[in-house]
Amino acid sequence: MLPDLSISPFTLVLTVIRFVLVVSVGLHILLTKRNTASAIGWIGACVFMPLLGTTLYLMFGINRVTRLAKKLVGDRSPRRLEIDQPSSWNRELEGQFAPLALMVGKLSSRALVGGNSIIPLHDGDGAYPHMLDAIDKASKSILLCSYIFRDDKVGGLFADKLVAAHKRGVQVRVLVDGIGSGYFLSPLYHRLRRAGVPCARFMHSLLPWRMPFINLRDHRKILVVDGRIGFLGGLNIADENMVSRKPKHPVSDTHFKVEGPVVRQLAEAAAWDWYFTTQERLHGDLYFQEHKSTGESLARIVTAGPDTDLEKIEYTMLQAITLARKNVRLMTPYFLPGQRLMSELGLAALRGVQVDLVIPHQSNHLPLDWACAANISPLLNAGVRVWLANPPFNHSKLMVVDRAWSCVGSSNLDIRSLRLNFEINMEIYDTVLAEMLDDFITKHRNKRLTHYDLDNRNKIIQIRDAFARLFMPYL
Repeated sequence: MLPDLSISPFTLVLTVIRFVLVVSVGLHILLTKRNTASAIGWIGACVFMPLLGTTLYLMFGINRVTRLAKKLVGDRSPRRLEIDQPSSWNRELEGQFAPLALMVGKLSSRALVGGNSIIPLHDGDGAYPHMLDAIDKASKSILLCSYIFRDDKVGGLFADKLVAAHKRGVQVRVLVDGIGSGYFLSPLYHRLRRAGVPCARFMHSLLPWRMPFINLRDHRKILVVDGRIGFLGGLNIADENMVSRKPKHPVSDTHFKVEGPVVRQLAEAAAWDWYFTTQERLHGDLYFQEHKSTGESLARIVTAGPDTDLEKIEYTMLQAITLARKNVRLMTPYFLPGQRLMSELGLAALRGVQVDLVIPHQSNHLPLDWACAANISPLLNAGVRVWLANPPFNHSKLMVVDRAWSCVGSSNLDIRSLRLNFEINMEIYDTVLAEMLDDFITKHRNKRLTHYDLDNRNKIIQIRDAFARLFMPYL
């Protein structure tokens, strides 16, 4: 008797659905994924787990941020928002870094502008008094973006100043990240809202179908007052940054006070983040001012994010490294970059450039430290000098090339920061400032990391670190 080979209608329908899902999602992956490994991984997941793989891809694999940006601004650049940019301060560069200046101008669609004053401020002890004083003196507008804005003593002081400015008629706009400043509660956000201060949470939602945005954070730290004075860097707003007060888990950091024409670009970036989140356009003299010369620095804002600014900060760094002749100094709280940056740093060291990388002896994210330990050997092989900075944990993000060019801001040197987060950096052509930052980085070269240190880890630790490295894109 022959076996019954008939297929039930339910099984047939389920098979057809699976086939259609795999083909449809596979075609979408082929057309949209630039990274080959990512494309192969997603296709494999959908082939072997059609229903679960497709669900995960629809939730986490599609870059809806780019689509949202294009929907909001149509064919216009999302950073411009139809804000006229004066050209009187635009500058062209000659010499060693001329190719870099030309490339970044085309990449960012922003001009290199002169006449800027840029002052480094260290820790909350050095930066917060300047920021609070600017808020106190605000007469027209305040734009504030922060990844972490805690409702502690420091955060409460900032909140009180912002509320007072709002009550005296200043146009205040505060944007906090939907994860970094508290996903479920965000006390500071509710405190400002209760006081009537316009405050928004970047990409925050409790709806399940909004889950993809959990992985995309606004990591920028921006304060612009009256369109004239700006602040940016790595500094969040929290008690832990007041290092002199000896908090339980102190975080040292570097921020920058900026005056001059580049503040207009900084305000523009903050205005775009606000518009992206709330669809409210900010324009006019309240937020964007004409500027006079306040210093000698040439500077330009470079933004990056998973919208239309994908990887632009990384491209800027890569081009700067290729032009290095003598030295490259890097200071970052987390070091887990992709292969491109690893290769470029290694090649620079091999051609005789002195490359120094300063990372914390221990950061505030241990899994990231573990993955870094498993990933850093190729740089040591190439001759890159890796240094461990003593406590307190330093959150500064600094890069200096040949003691002449600097790149500062919010971007860490890891895949999440360079690809997934919304970040803001500033490139600066100023030898005096570059030398100052170079010396600051050099001062934190406390202990050199060697192959012996890595090889001397016991096998259990090495296995743990290697396992953590598998999760590099998500740490």
